[in-house]
Amino acid sequence: FPGILAMNMMFSALWGVGYIIVRYRKNGALKRLKATPLTAFEYLTAQALSRVLLLIFSLVVVWLGVELIFSVQVAGSYLDLLIVFTLGAMSLTSLGLLLAARGTSEEFTSGLVNFITWPMMFLSEVWFSLEGAPQWVKSFSELLPLTHLLRAVRKVMNDGATLAEVSGECAVLLGVTLVCLVLGAVFFSWNE
Repeated sequence: FPGILAMNMMFSALWGVGYIIVRYRKNGALKRLKATPLTAFEYLTAQALSRVLLLIFSLVVVWLGVELIFSVQVAGSYLDLLIVFTLGAMSLTSLGLLLAARGTSEEFTSGLVNFITWPMMFLSEVWFSLEGAPQWVKSFSELLPLTHLLRAVRKVMNDGATLAEVSGECAVLLGVTLVCLVLGAVFFSWNE
């Protein structure tokens, strides 16, 4: 269940933000925003926050739907789980913003998002464990924000971990968010 929720969040974050910004750039909406005092960092942060709110809302709706059909057991705190999912949504959304910072065509951005999502989905232990995988695969997996999101969510849901016990994963998610937002703002282009 945590893997499916996180994978849904990843696809919504990367496709929802990355694709939209490229479309805005292509149809000239970003060019009009450039004439305002809005900075790239402010614009990207606003896009990220609006997407995070939408992601958390859809997560709650899916969770409630699953709760009606199945009995989902959560050993930890729902508040801790919400905080971890919010940090995960922020990191995945900011990654989507970074991918769309310079994109000028939907086709290129679509390929780039696919290039990122498939390794994340298969190497972040959404579907299976990497226990028997070579060490270089495990090391590469540690670079992916979805790996840290899933690890933290599983610890809270399955093991009853507190926020302090998943603080390492939360710090990585927050770090990915800040790095991607800053890099996205640096590389961001208002024009085609």
